[in-house]
Order: sequence, then C-alpha cells, then structure tokens
Amino acid sequence: MNYVRNAWYVAAWANELAPGTPSAIRILDDPIVLYRTESGRLVALEDRCVHRLAPLSLGRCEGERLRCMYHGLLFEPDGRVAEIPGQDVVPAQARVRRYAVAEKHSWIWVWMGEADRADEALIPNAVGLDHPDYILGHGHLDYAAEARLINDNLLDFSHLSYVHANSFGASEDWARDRPKITMLPRGIRFERWVPAQSGFRSGGGPPVDAWSTYDFLLPGILLMPSASHPAGTAEKCGFGPPDPALPASGVTFTSQAVTPLTDKTSRYFFSWGPRRDCGDEAMRDMLMGVAAMAFGEDKVMIEAQQRVIDTTPDPRIMPIGSDKGVVLFNRLVDRMVREEREGNRAAA
Repeated sequence: MNYVRNAWYVAAWANELAPGTPSAIRILDDPIVLYRTESGRLVALEDRCVHRLAPLSLGRCEGERLRCMYHGLLFEPDGRVAEIPGQDVVPAQARVRRYAVAEKHSWIWVWMGEADRADEALIPNAVGLDHPDYILGHGHLDYAAEARLINDNLLDFSHLSYVHANSFGASEDWARDRPKITMLPRGIRFERWVPAQSGFRSGGGPPVDAWSTYDFLLPGILLMPSASHPAGTAEKCGFGPPDPALPASGVTFTSQAVTPLTDKTSRYFFSWGPRRDCGDEAMRDMLMGVAAMAFGEDKVMIEAQQRVIDTTPDPRIMPIGSDKGVVLFNRLVDRMVREEREGNRAAA
C-alpha cells in the first residue's frame, strides 16, 4: 500500500472505546489493539502476542496493563512484557510495538510511523462532537475498497452532479465548473461559489449563493465548512472568499476521515451538522439522513469500481480536467512516501 506512515490516522470515535475493554483495528494492514488504562490513559500496541501470536485485543485490562488471555503474558503500556506466568526471567526482547496515540476532536488518532517521531501538532484541526458552536451527528462506513479510491472521490466533487443527483440534488454546474485549488504543506484547499442560478436553495426559501470550501489533508482528512449567502454575494466578492462579517445562513461543518485497513478495505468516518445559530437537532438529523443516502451512493459506486479494477489486467485510467486535485494530492503522497523510504534506508 502506497500511503504515508508519518501521519495521524483515525482509528475510532473516542466515545466508542469503553474503559477496560480492548478494541482491535487494522491500519495499513498493521494489527493494533487500543485500550484505556484504569487511569484513563490511551494505549495502542501491536495486536500480536510475542509468545504464540494470539491477538491481545482478546486480552484483559489490568490497571495500566494488558494481559494476553491465551497464556497470560502481561504487557506494559510501552509494549514490554512485565510478567510471564511461571517464569522468573522475562527476555529483554519480549515486547510488542507501541504506537503513538492521541485523542482529539472526538477521534482516536494513531501515528503509523515511529512512535518517537509523532507530532501532535500535525493532527488535522477537525471539529469534534463536543464543539460548543456545532450540533453534530456522526458515524462510519466500512468499504470493500482501497482507501485511495475514496480519497480520489473526495478530491473531485464533479461526481456530485451524477452520483448524488438524488441525495444532494446537485446541478451539473458541479461537473462543468472548476474550483480554485491551492496547495497546502500537507494537503490541498478547494474553494468555489455555487451561485443562485445553479439551483441551490436554502430550506426551500429564496435562491442563495453557496460558498463551498474544504481542505483535504494527509493522510485522508476532509474538513469542510459551508454557508449560504443572499443571491449576488458571489459577484460582490469577485467570486473570492466571502468576508466573515457578511450575512450567512445554513452554516454547517463536516469532518471526514478515510482510514486504510488493508490493501482492499477501508473505514470512512464522518460527522456533519449545523452551527448552533443556524440550526438545531432536527436539522442535524435531516443532514445526517441526507449524508446516509449520499455516502451510500458513493459506497455503491466505489466498491463497484474496485471490483472492475480487480478484474482488469493492467488497469489504467485516462485523466480528465477535473482530476487536478486528485493528481496533485497523489503526487504529494508519492513524494512523501519516497522521502520516508529514502530516510529509512539512510538510517539503516
């Protein structure tokens, strides 16, 4: 799998990891066990006992430690074996890999590179479920498809006109018009206006100009605020970013994360909801209903795409104009993966 390892991947919703209950996840095909210690500390270890390779996710939490429930080896939070029942000496090499782990924005993040190189400043600035300004719903979907195919989907919104004609009701302007694209140090920013004549309406009210912008950041994180403005605002702004002081309605935020589990399976995390001054729980539930339909449409298409790829000898794509964001992001990933590998060889 061609993915950056020196990055934070979303492993779970924080509220789904119960204290004292180990949980299994695969990221980049690495088996990982997550657990909360008695003191509340988050731990992420290789999910594979050093003795007989039994999964530690079937183990038992004991205070700060995790006991393998096959033959009883007891593991410290740093991965070292602290105890082997019936054996006085614990070999120095008796340890499993420790992963750097953090809880932020209601997600549990795992750094897939060397734990000592983990930098929490690189965690993308998502909006958590406890953010005081937003009312958010959340969920996740599992895909029988490579994560890169989901990333490609999120990097090219021209598909909204066709895949999401029923859910979002997007006009074909999404396919015809190109957003402004700006490279960021670890991702890409997309910006565009969807003027009133394109058919966007706010809750069945008068036509509005919709401002749409989002960042797509390594390793596969989408952060997207959206807002509606009175018709004519886009032209007044010269089709550039609106002044935050301008009147706005329908302000929402969605945070989304794509996590590669294996080379052909992925988990897609998402939240969405209105800003408190623009909506309530009923609007949140309406938006989540739309999201469920839309993300289901994506899932059907992307999993079908994966099946075609799997049965096509030497599969190749033909790039088109709307692929600019896809190409730029994948080049960024390829460059960073190459630099990681060169750095690893130099250190060897």
